[in-house]
Amino acid sequence: MKINISSISDIGIERTNNEDAVAVCPDLKTQVWNSLSTDGYITLSSTGALAVIADGMGGANAGEIASTLAIKGIINLFNGKEIEETLRSDTDAHAFLRECIAKSNQAILDHVISSPDSIGLGTTIVLIWITESKAYIAWCGDSRCYCFNPNTGLTLLTKDHSLVQELADKGALRSKDTFNHPDNNIVTRCLGDIDTEHEPDIITYNITPGDIFLLCSDGLCGYCRDRLIENTMYRHYRNIEECRNALLQIALNTGGQDNISISLCATLPQDRNYPDIGFKGLIKRWISKF
Repeated sequence: MKINISSISDIGIERTNNEDAVAVCPDLKTQVWNSLSTDGYITLSSTGALAVIADGMGGANAGEIASTLAIKGIINLFNGKEIEETLRSDTDAHAFLRECIAKSNQAILDHVISSPDSIGLGTTIVLIWITESKAYIAWCGDSRCYCFNPNTGLTLLTKDHSLVQELADKGALRSKDTFNHPDNNIVTRCLGDIDTEHEPDIITYNITPGDIFLLCSDGLCGYCRDRLIENTMYRHYRNIEECRNALLQIALNTGGQDNISISLCATLPQDRNYPDIGFKGLIKRWISKF
């Protein structure tokens, strides 16, 4: 399988600092993390590729420190591990990702202990580990992972750890009312906050070649409805960098009230170009316009 990754983190329009952090390793065999994008499609190695987004919280309490520490925690564990061992089963992969997030959480708590003035900082996190046939997705908070395929459209793979999601789950709030709810920025899980649960959710997703995974902070999904994101990806999915920039622009068009981080991970069969939209995809795209 081939993979193409393109990521960006933008301060937005209204913020004075960027509390988001992004890390990408297109080939975990190399353990090289210094680029947010690949130069076109590359062959996926046996250990796969990883993309991570952390959305720091805390404002004056330096949410950017929390997001950076979370990212560093993930990188350190992946760099210090025989990755093949963790891919022996889904259970092993899940356990390793759970360990990564627990260590990242502890790194933030250790920072707070040494710097008491930073009490109140925290971060959400979402990551995707793409292997030859499966994607392992882990998250804590309301940063999201979607999957877009030209034949099936956009699917949300994660479920927000948020107050409004809990209200919707209890039937106290209609799902269609969560987007504009005044408390839709309140998370119920995050890393680094001693009063908030940090346990991640982890899923295994079976990849259909042609899938494009979208990781994002709520600077995108908190201000742009899923249908707008889907329509934008339908227009630009053939060019990943162009698609990334278009998604950033629709978030900025809402006012850019938050930091915006986006990572697109596109998959292809080894010997094929990107597939045309099939009949189902055409119908899905037509319906999405209404």
